[in-house]
Amino acid sequence: MTDTDDYTQQDDDALFVLTAAMLTPAQFPSVLADDYPQACEVLGLEPARDGYGLLFGQDGGGARWTVAITDTALVACALAAWDCGLEYDLSPDERYVAAALPGWPLPVAVAAPGVPDPHDPSEEEGGRPPLAPPDLETWGGAQRRLGADEIALRWWAWREQLTDDAVDEVAAGDEATTEDAPAPEDGAPGDATAGDEATGEATAPDAAPDAEAATDEAPTDEDATGNASADEDATDDAVGSDDAGTVALAVHHAGVRRALESAEAYLSSPPPPGRVRAAHGAVRADGPGWSLVARTDDMAFVLLDEEPGEVHPVRRGPALPALLDALDRLAARPV
Repeated sequence: MTDTDDYTQQDDDALFVLTAAMLTPAQFPSVLADDYPQACEVLGLEPARDGYGLLFGQDGGGARWTVAITDTALVACALAAWDCGLEYDLSPDERYVAAALPGWPLPVAVAAPGVPDPHDPSEEEGGRPPLAPPDLETWGGAQRRLGADEIALRWWAWREQLTDDAVDEVAAGDEATTEDAPAPEDGAPGDATAGDEATGEATAPDAAPDAEAATDEAPTDEDATGNASADEDATDDAVGSDDAGTVALAVHHAGVRRALESAEAYLSSPPPPGRVRAAHGAVRADGPGWSLVARTDDMAFVLLDEEPGEVHPVRRGPALPALLDALDRLAARPV
């Protein structure tokens, strides 16, 4: 593996690293799946306790490759340096390489200079069909999760779309209700592309602009599952065992009610690692067909597969704060 400006004709087998991402229980490209084990399955990797770092690059012939390494600290340092505009030599020791996979599972917005245009290696060369980014043209799980990431990143831009009357109702402690929220002027949910902060990806300073990309980040299985079991009793008390006190029963929208019921169920039956995680100061929770993003001191937003592009605010009522606090204690966090 080498920097993009070190290319010589002898480097045909070298990997020119363009960008990278974390694949851990607390930080993984949410565009891939609802949780960490599912994201690993998409890539054909075992869900290792400490996760992986993903390197996206090209070989000397321009072929796209994704290399998974177990040295997550190295990748985290590289991402932090690149975010600050600094150079960082992301050249892991080969003993940390867990897999070399053909293709890119995410859109990547850069290309290596001095090599042929990015293209997938043949199945014969890669040993399997090449990875490809999810379809972001059609609304579905990938768009829904990217939309939730975007709201977490630009929380106040979305929060300010609610009227003053709505904010007053929230402060008054009315029952939790939902309504459609208009998108901020700078874009709709799910429009995140390569290199966006919403995806948590950084690119190497020497890489040249080209196509598109996206990603995320997180801690260990032990953190994700350990916190869940340790706080189980506390979260049950916080939400309340009386069904009349749950958030879901105060919500009239069937899809949002189902999402909140599923989120509450995580408190008594901890979900797979990564289903609940902390991101950009917010709590993120996902499940089949739904995503929730919230701040413990404010309100929540819910996105649904069944309602393309719609964002449902859940106002702060008497039961919502306890649910959000409990989810926050359950959330996986980067180490």
